[in-house]
Amino acid sequence: MSGEQKQRGVYRPVIAIALISLVVCGLLFPLVVTGIAQVAFPYQANGSQARLDNRTVGSYSIDNGFTLPIFFHGRNETNPMTASASSVDPDITVQDALAQVPRIHNATGISSGDLTKLVTSHVQYTLFFTGDQYVNVLALNLALISGYPKVYASYQ
Repeated sequence: MSGEQKQRGVYRPVIAIALISLVVCGLLFPLVVTGIAQVAFPYQANGSQARLDNRTVGSYSIDNGFTLPIFFHGRNETNPMTASASSVDPDITVQDALAQVPRIHNATGISSGDLTKLVTSHVQYTLFFTGDQYVNVLALNLALISGYPKVYASYQ
């Protein structure tokens, strides 16, 4: 056996392991995990999509980029209150939501009391009924659109 043939024989197991690893880790494992997620958690696996009148309007899992003064705004580079690390956090603190009530009241005419009730009715907790309080911006804005159809007629 020549030296060249010996060298090829040394690399054959390395190449085989690399190819097997590529197929298992790069193809089979992601397919299995995706399949399990689709069966066990289809809502979350598909992006926690929000629907309004049978059409997808956003995701409860990321900031949806509301910028008009008639909507609640998330945390992003243009609105950095309690800024998140990723700038796509869909949730804001209750205090941040309440701080936006005067702006929305001025832009829409919806009473400050009604807006405050809306915020407090959408409070969620980091640990079920305890922990830090927060509100999901998309949920608040969808409640505005549904609750005040005259003001938000063009968004329905």
